[in-house]
Formats: sequence, C-alpha cells, structure tokens
Amino acid sequence: MFDKELLIPLLEKLEYAINRILMHAPEITSPDYYLKSLPGMERLESTCLLLITIGESVKSIDKITAKEWLKDYPETDWKGVMGMRDIIAHHYFDIDAETIFDVVKNHLPALLQTIHRMKIDLSEKSRG
Repeated sequence: MFDKELLIPLLEKLEYAINRILMHAPEITSPDYYLKSLPGMERLESTCLLLITIGESVKSIDKITAKEWLKDYPETDWKGVMGMRDIIAHHYFDIDAETIFDVVKNHLPALLQTIHRMKIDLSEKSRG
C-alpha cells in the first residue's frame, strides 16, 4: 500500500502544468507556430519545461506507488509521458515541433481528464 497523502500534491502539480500548457493551446494552430516567431519559440520552450515537470511528477507517482497505481488507468500511455520527459531533458535539440503540437492538441486534454479521475478516486478511498 502507498501513502495517498504524497500523491495529492503531485496530482495537483500535474493538473497545474497541464492547464498552463492548455491555456495557450487555442492560439497554436499548427506545428509551424512554434518555429516561425520568437513568441512561438518561447511557447515551445515553456511547453517543453512543463512537459518535463509532468514527466517527473508521473515518475514520482510511479515510484511512490511501487509501479502499481498507474496500471489502474490504462487509457494513458504512462511510459510515453515519462519518455517524453527523458527525450526533452536529454535530447533537447532534437525536439520535434510536430510531436509537441500533437501532444498538446491530442494527448494533454485526455491526460487532464485522467488526473481528475485519479484525484476523485483518491478522495473516495480516503473517505472509505
């Protein structure tokens, strides 16, 4: 069994980081947005920093729960989330704007829904 109290702050950090990225997502209409202007490049850099934070938080959750809890949410590619962190952190100059665009537009909204569900599940377990 794992300490649920350690997970709440991590889930809140995940939620915050995802919301920060998604707040600017409507203005990003293509991968070129990131590459054709200084504000776009700055958005790419800030998004990558937040994706690193997301990956680190997921790695911490996986460690705290002895690699068991994330299995309860198979709709999310947790290995991919953690792997994205590693790619950005260790191969920064190889980052592909199309991949980041895809993550922002197609994967983060679903991840946010999963995080919400995880928080609800934790609060229900605390009461029960």
